[in-house]
Amino acid sequence: MALQTVQYRSRFGVSAAALFAFHHRDDALSVLMPPWERARVVSRTGGLAVGARTVIETRVLPGVWLRWVAVHDAFEEGTMFADRAERGPFAHWRHVHRVTAEGASESWLDDTITYALPLGFVADRVAGAWVRRRLDAMFRFRHEATARALGTAVIAGHGR
Repeated sequence: MALQTVQYRSRFGVSAAALFAFHHRDDALSVLMPPWERARVVSRTGGLAVGARTVIETRVLPGVWLRWVAVHDAFEEGTMFADRAERGPFAHWRHVHRVTAEGASESWLDDTITYALPLGFVADRVAGAWVRRRLDAMFRFRHEATARALGTAVIAGHGR
């Protein structure tokens, strides 16, 4: 299994506490879902704590939905949380969200994703660049959506 890692890093004009608190919101995942993904949150339990579970369904073909189950496996209040896919389209998926203060009124959001496509080398050759473009677009959207939800803008970074 060939693991790939990507990082998306943006600075926001809000405190680290406000940035982290956004992720605690019940609607945070819905706000962060790009409209082109044709996905829906089925359930979300446990907030951000270790053991929390999120079930998402994403449409892969008309009438065909794929279920993605993410389980939180790390949490540090105010600074970090992480989830891994228990079930989904990837052979491996782990997403670490880290918030770092930059003074009293600015903060950084780092999203680090480690993933592997099913079918290994074959999938990497056939779909690797396409998957990377989709991830780039999705996390650009997510960082912009976070800024909008917080009434600010992405003021530096913005991607990998």
